[in-house]
Amino acid sequence: MYQFGLKIWSTNNNYVKPAKKLFDEGVYDYIELFAVPDSFNDTIGQWQSLKKIPFVIHAAHSTVGFNPAKAECFQRNLELAEEAFGFSDKLSADTIIFHPGCEGKIEETINQFKIIKTKYDTQTNKMIVENKPYYGKLDDKPIICNGYNPIEIQRIMIECSIGFCLDIGHAIYAANALKQNPFDFLDEFYKLSPRMYHFSDGNINGVDDTHWNIGKGNFDFSRILKHIPKESKISLETEKASSKNLDDFVKDVNNVKDFINEE
Repeated sequence: MYQFGLKIWSTNNNYVKPAKKLFDEGVYDYIELFAVPDSFNDTIGQWQSLKKIPFVIHAAHSTVGFNPAKAECFQRNLELAEEAFGFSDKLSADTIIFHPGCEGKIEETINQFKIIKTKYDTQTNKMIVENKPYYGKLDDKPIICNGYNPIEIQRIMIECSIGFCLDIGHAIYAANALKQNPFDFLDEFYKLSPRMYHFSDGNINGVDDTHWNIGKGNFDFSRILKHIPKESKISLETEKASSKNLDDFVKDVNNVKDFINEE
């Protein structure tokens, strides 16, 4: 059966208790923890307290200062990568997701990923790269992302010797921006044997990255799930209306399970 992941930020101390409760109830299988920059010392203890829960780490990305597509960001990128590996070590996570950056060259992304891999990940092979939509936003300005197509992702995987996280929504939005069929576009990503997946709902004809709750958009998850091997990790990167509970997340998990039952 699929393994479902709860996506939250390292600074979300408000979700520690409900996250423990839902894990104990069997609602989900792991936490995907976004490493908010410079939050390690203040937050690692609260996550270590959740001793039974497996973790996946998501490294910081361009909206908070990690942009491997630009040489001038290199030193800060190393600091943020080290912090992500610190979270993974303390929480025994076997996977760290990295974005390939934006507004720069894919060659620079590859160069920096190689350095990060050599410096922090030569033995454990935790690093994986996530595909991006074609369009993104940085400081509320439109940008072009690196790693929006299967060719760039495959190149990063091969040259850096790292794995792959397939974000379904990102692939659909990139395909639409490139005026390609989104399901044909996804087929090329499936061939790269993703280690894990990101789910959120959205507009099947859209180009802007959204993270709607499952069922609020029109993504064909019944069709998508046919391509995802059983036992795969699927993190739900969906909106949470409440800062006190995770009721929206519970509904999202149940809605995905309904799509599974339709297969």
